[in-house]
Amino acid sequence: MRSSYPYVKFITLCTISLLLSSFIIPNLMANADNIIRRDIDEGISTAAQIFKIQSSLIPPPDNLNVRSYVLMDAKSGIIIAEKNMNLRLQPASLTKLMTLYITFQTLKTGKIRLLDDKATVSTNAWRTSGSRMFLKEGSHVPINSLIQGIVVASGNDACVTMAQYIAGSEETFAQMMNQVAQHLGMKNSHYVNSTGLPYPNHYSTAYDMALLTRALIKNFPEYYYFFSKKWLTYNNIRQPNHNRLLWRDISVDGLKTGYTKKAGYCLVASAQRKGMRLITVVFGAPTDNDRALASEILLNYGFHFYKTQRLFNAHTPIIRKRIWLGKCKYINFGTVDSLYITLPIENNKNLKATIQFLDPYLHAPIKKGQSYGIMSVTVSGNLVIKAPLMALQEDPISGLLSRVLDHIVLFLKKCLVKLL
Repeated sequence: MRSSYPYVKFITLCTISLLLSSFIIPNLMANADNIIRRDIDEGISTAAQIFKIQSSLIPPPDNLNVRSYVLMDAKSGIIIAEKNMNLRLQPASLTKLMTLYITFQTLKTGKIRLLDDKATVSTNAWRTSGSRMFLKEGSHVPINSLIQGIVVASGNDACVTMAQYIAGSEETFAQMMNQVAQHLGMKNSHYVNSTGLPYPNHYSTAYDMALLTRALIKNFPEYYYFFSKKWLTYNNIRQPNHNRLLWRDISVDGLKTGYTKKAGYCLVASAQRKGMRLITVVFGAPTDNDRALASEILLNYGFHFYKTQRLFNAHTPIIRKRIWLGKCKYINFGTVDSLYITLPIENNKNLKATIQFLDPYLHAPIKKGQSYGIMSVTVSGNLVIKAPLMALQEDPISGLLSRVLDHIVLFLKKCLVKLL
């Protein structure tokens, strides 16, 4: 009987190890991962939560004659300056940026083609009020021309034609707009039409429009050139782009103006200088010149006082961690997107990155691309970035003997930690 005791103990230990490795630990890890994913999904994007940069050493921008504004860095997503950025307002023709986002998205998936596809102008589209591209009822217009008509002439007839071509009706297209807004984290936006014509339940914010613009620039660089076009000639009618900054500042290369009596003069602009790209959103200026001036002041302010640098490349190892019960033993973790940070030029030394894993003793199986921790970046103690750490490789469960040894080592380590 005594001689069989070690074997019984070994078999019992193996059975416990197998149960822990196969059922209990994976379930605990799955539940923990769901918790961290909920935390991450509350952020600005699926990659990282972005916060406003704070600096007591830099004076605020001049008192701008607008209802709301945002100054955002396009790469980092960090807010440099803002006023009433979450105030819900009518976006007027800034709405068309969402119409264009869905258009570019549909082009990228191959469902429509830029030059080959032509949309038929319906009676409803032809009769749409407001700014127009001057489409002819029943005509067949290339997608390329419609995009230019939306960007340069802010053509409501072009918007409705595009919406009907992509979704069948403008009502269905508006549903698509709201779905995209939700996906991008635009929590204070709701769309009823593709044009931005006034409607009680049609609204957005300066912050949400900055999110949308950042996504446009990041996701569709191949179509961004449309926003820098200064003129549109269609149906023998020549129309200028009303974005004054395209004419004033060579670094400005987009994006869109907007105006209604209730919304006032609005403008989303972007400029790039020395590799740094900024986004400005202005709502509710009293005149066309005021919106351009406010945007220009914000851009100059951002480029003068701040700089953006890359912290980590996408899918590049940031930290290597021990994995228990796995075949690899050690695997690398990184971020799904490249991480950038925007800092004051004169005060960029108080930068600190900390990493927190779901469990100090991570267990296999580890799935590639799944989040297992959070990296937080602070500047002078203020949180500015919070990004999920993804496993950059798989790590399946190891063999039985290896798991048994790992359990023994883990048990001893945890006992030692408690004693200390």
